[in-house]
Amino acid sequence: MGLKKPVNNPGLHEVVEREFVRDEAGLLQQLKDDQASNRRWAARELMQYPRVAPTLGEVLLHERDSSVRTALFTTLAGFANDDAVNALLPLLRSEDAGLRNGAIEALTEMPLAVAPRMQALLRDSDPDVRIFTVNLLAELRHEHVATWLRQVLQNETAVNVVAAAIEVMTEVGDVQDVPALRAAGQRFATDPFVGFAADMAIERIEAA
Repeated sequence: MGLKKPVNNPGLHEVVEREFVRDEAGLLQQLKDDQASNRRWAARELMQYPRVAPTLGEVLLHERDSSVRTALFTTLAGFANDDAVNALLPLLRSEDAGLRNGAIEALTEMPLAVAPRMQALLRDSDPDVRIFTVNLLAELRHEHVATWLRQVLQNETAVNVVAAAIEVMTEVGDVQDVPALRAAGQRFATDPFVGFAADMAIERIEAA
């Protein structure tokens, strides 16, 4: 029987040599590539280089592809260090809701790193930043979450921030938080929503 010429398998793809070197410098260069898929892979592989956190924060300011943004946030959350927190906190002031929400989600994954910044965040001059901080507390797994929320209920002057804290306290609070909720409702007695929300939170906590 004669030998048959092998037939090329149409399912196989041509092997193409990678264009970028897979070290730190090469991956950072790849973050500038025109192809979103290349930028996304670079963002993922940079997980092994925690010192690039400041650079990833800068890249996020200009990145428009949602999948690349997700990879950048995931890598920063994986670093869970001070540099990552420093890279993410400025995004709380962004006009881009996607950046803000991504930063909040990433920060919730690094409770030990973000905890030392909480007091400053809750005293920030921008009430929107204080609201976003309260939203962060809703998902932050840290033993002082309730303490920080009570601080907001007792000291905050902006009604919208207090309302956000009451909403979170409804989900994470317990009976020891009832006095702070009741006091917040009394402090903002002229605002019917705050009083109603505080009463509902108390009722839910006491029924649990």
